Amino acid sequence: MNGVESKVPPNFIRTIITDDVKAGKNGGRVLTRFPPEPNGYLHIGHAKSICLNFGLAAEFGGLCNFRFDDTNPGKEEVEYVDSIMNDVRWLGFDWDDRLYHASDYFEQLYEWALDMIRDGKAYVDSLSADEIREYRGTLTEPGKESPYRNRPVAENLDLFQRMRAGEFNDGEHVLRAKIDMASPNLNLRDPVMYRIRKMSHWRTGDKWCIYPMYDYAHGQSDAIEGVTHSICTMEYEDHRALYDWYLDNINVPNRPRQYEFARLNLTYTVMSKRKLLRLVQEGYVAGWDDPRMPTLAGIRRRGYTPESIRNFCERIGVGKRESTVDLALLEYSIREDLNLRAPRVMGVLNPLKVVIENYPEGNGELLDAVNNPEDASAGIRRVPFSREIYIEREDFMENPPKKFYRLAPGREVRLRYAYFVKCVDVVKNEAGEVTELRCTYDPATRGGDSPDGRKVKATLHWVSAPHAIEAEVRLYDKLFFKPDPEEDGDFIADLNPDSLEVIRSARLEPGLAGAAVGSRYQFERLGYFCVDPDSTPDRPVFNRTVTLRDTWARVKKAEGI
Repeated sequence: MNGVESKVPPNFIRTIITDDVKAGKNGGRVLTRFPPEPNGYLHIGHAKSICLNFGLAAEFGGLCNFRFDDTNPGKEEVEYVDSIMNDVRWLGFDWDDRLYHASDYFEQLYEWALDMIRDGKAYVDSLSADEIREYRGTLTEPGKESPYRNRPVAENLDLFQRMRAGEFNDGEHVLRAKIDMASPNLNLRDPVMYRIRKMSHWRTGDKWCIYPMYDYAHGQSDAIEGVTHSICTMEYEDHRALYDWYLDNINVPNRPRQYEFARLNLTYTVMSKRKLLRLVQEGYVAGWDDPRMPTLAGIRRRGYTPESIRNFCERIGVGKRESTVDLALLEYSIREDLNLRAPRVMGVLNPLKVVIENYPEGNGELLDAVNNPEDASAGIRRVPFSREIYIEREDFMENPPKKFYRLAPGREVRLRYAYFVKCVDVVKNEAGEVTELRCTYDPATRGGDSPDGRKVKATLHWVSAPHAIEAEVRLYDKLFFKPDPEEDGDFIADLNPDSLEVIRSARLEPGLAGAAVGSRYQFERLGYFCVDPDSTPDRPVFNRTVTLRDTWARVKKAEGI
């Protein structure tokens, strides 16, 4: 695979599930879940979790539930809900009738909280948020018990029920689990289970004014649904003890197990939803679906395919050690996929007119062009050729240096699928800028080869001037110019000012007129491009998905892999 490893990378969770199924655990069944919080758009890191949870369930003949963790109404929006569902479907996964919400279980979670109060395992605390943090202690010092920790059960029940009834203001009371304020694991130092939030919930409206914390809702929701393998990222490893404590101290119908894997980190990228939201809100990007964003909506708009993302996620493997994946590997994955499926076309981004002086005026012809050399079934297309064409301005130099083999005065080159042409004159404006080239062509070289066997050192792409359509082309580059945008603490300072170049007068083959939004093409010699939703019938807009230069393969070759 052009220097990229072909073996299946390690996946320790697959090994765990294999062993569990062989041992007959959970009756041999496998049920995973994907539990996003609807407080932003999903990004490429979430794709790894989606592929892992849905993929492993399918591999073992099991199921994967889709459950929204909607326990924080202050940050959740229906827009995010809709985008998340769209992203999961786009990646190729479906949850059938297994769409759930943590809010489905609010009543049951509340009843279990009452049971914990009755059992002396939870209490209402009236310390402020700052005081709770102060009492919590540090990694080297134990915490202090709240003065409200030993309230009588009856008082705790009364206060908690009044919290639900809306008698208190935000922050006035919380419900905490009574565990161990001296535990070396800070998550077990009487964690908060419920807080007061007097705000409407996008799904339950004003029914609730107390909301469970994620750590309390998560494991119990898994248990209600019958989840067998609850797969999380490594930041929840220290939370597993709390996950297990709740399950051990509540009469749940099922006992899931939590497993953690290393999250995806990618060079030249930030993955924090908070930071991505800042990029959107402060106008550094055009929105969550800006093609420079690592969101699934953004990379979809840029032209990535779901197959390329799934292949990428499988290729990077699943481990427990944090690492950073080179962005070049993600780009390799989309090149590999589009190389097989994307039709080839010709487009000129920075046009320079060429007049072929010995080509008959008023004449034209249609030439055969291969649609995809990797797919014989793709066939050929007919492209128009005429006396006036456009080539890339950078394909001509009046005084070329050594190793510049493209067009220059007196030099002959091949036009892709067409003829040999020779530059015989250069037209300039008053400022001395080249505005037009005069060339001659050899009619005997139709199709791009010379019957007398003479060779040329360059083949140029082109479009017929009278037939070409005008288009806007957006050239996207890395959003950050440093591999680690957070290295110096201020990721905004590392934004790449050249991450977007807009070309408003590109010229393309006429066959691209009316190309459907989302259609992907390889512009020969230039890269892979996708039709943007901003396109109109009169003015198509194309986004560059990725260049043709394969930096990942070069890196691997240099490393001898």
